[in-house]
Amino acid sequence: MATMDTAQPLGARRERALGAGAPLFYREPLHLVRGDGVQLFDPAGRRYIDMYNNVPCVGHANPRVAEAMRAQQSTLNTHSRYLHESIVELAERLTGLHSAPGMESVSFACSGTEAVDVAMQMARVSTGNRGFIATDATYHGNIGEVGGLGQAARNPEAFPAIRTVAFPQTLRPIEPGLTEAQLTDAHLAHLAEAIASLNAAGHGVAGVVLCSIQANEGLPNIPAGFMARASAMVKAAGGLVLADEVQAGYGRPGRWWGYEISGLEPDIVITGKPMGNGLPLSATTASHEIVSGWRAQARYFNTFASSPLQGAVGLAVLDEIEERKLIENAERVGAALKAALMERIDPDRRPWMTEIRGIGLFIGIEIVEPGDMLEPDADRAVDLVNRLKDAGFLTSNAGARRNVVKIRPPLVFSDANADEFLTAFDRVLADLDG
Repeated sequence: MATMDTAQPLGARRERALGAGAPLFYREPLHLVRGDGVQLFDPAGRRYIDMYNNVPCVGHANPRVAEAMRAQQSTLNTHSRYLHESIVELAERLTGLHSAPGMESVSFACSGTEAVDVAMQMARVSTGNRGFIATDATYHGNIGEVGGLGQAARNPEAFPAIRTVAFPQTLRPIEPGLTEAQLTDAHLAHLAEAIASLNAAGHGVAGVVLCSIQANEGLPNIPAGFMARASAMVKAAGGLVLADEVQAGYGRPGRWWGYEISGLEPDIVITGKPMGNGLPLSATTASHEIVSGWRAQARYFNTFASSPLQGAVGLAVLDEIEERKLIENAERVGAALKAALMERIDPDRRPWMTEIRGIGLFIGIEIVEPGDMLEPDADRAVDLVNRLKDAGFLTSNAGARRNVVKIRPPLVFSDANADEFLTAFDRVLADLDG
């Protein structure tokens, strides 16, 4: 029997216990022991402002959520094959938050990957087709065909029923010299080719899986009209539109859902991490017909999903968002922070910072090679992220080329937090300028 060597540094113990290669952020990984709202603390009591995690959307160690968890767990928690009020109420409230038509029934799960997998099953049962389309720089999960949505661009032979298309963006057009309207048409032409390829291979089109704001692609500015027209094209081909709102939704964009801003027209909506504020909880929402038809064939059961605990915590999170007006907060604070960051773009002093993108409390800073605004500079983005960490602010680098500094704080992030960040950001910029 293996014994613990607690005298070893925690990083070495972690590598031995979890296996080499388990990912960590930052050049010097952080050891965190406590959270409070947007604040995180290390063992020495040093304070960091969390500007990255969308899991604790209503704040780390949220008292209402913690109490809901304690009260329900100390009363009852079991699997889903008994009647219980809280999970039914959560489903009813969740469907009522949607502006897209036909959001009537819910299947709960424990992770975004599971919810995407359920959505893909629903689309296949509903359409009778097998093929899916995703962008070439996406991520929707990491198991099986869900993982294939993000891997098929690099390894198409391993996922014969998946096609990928270039993600829609205006910064680096897929064809030079196009107007925005022409760029939209060019991306739609690529989508039409993917549809034709799936049909020619005999798979047909079960659906397209898209993050409504293209979060993992780097929050690109999407050519006008693309999302709505792409939705119509897929539906005309017999497929469904699957909106991945795990990052984009739950109030982050200053609306309940990213699709309300981008124009994506979903048949199925996928939600995850923020729903439980740290408790594993995700959902797949669609029409009663789609969900019931899938249940009749799949006989799906998830031991830890649709539980009384998930219901109680999920309701507490919704109460916090609504009562504290966190969606309005995300819209207002995010817009002010984005505007302030745009003021710091200076082509003469720092030609490596070229574009600020995003909506609500989800912002990306495009980092490029000096003198070439189209050449991504991931190394400089990593350096900036680590300098911000050393200054007490936690971000990360993301995007198709890993060159976008990703700002995605909990929804309780305030004006005062933003001011504090901008002060530190200016100090970091001064060091880099100097």
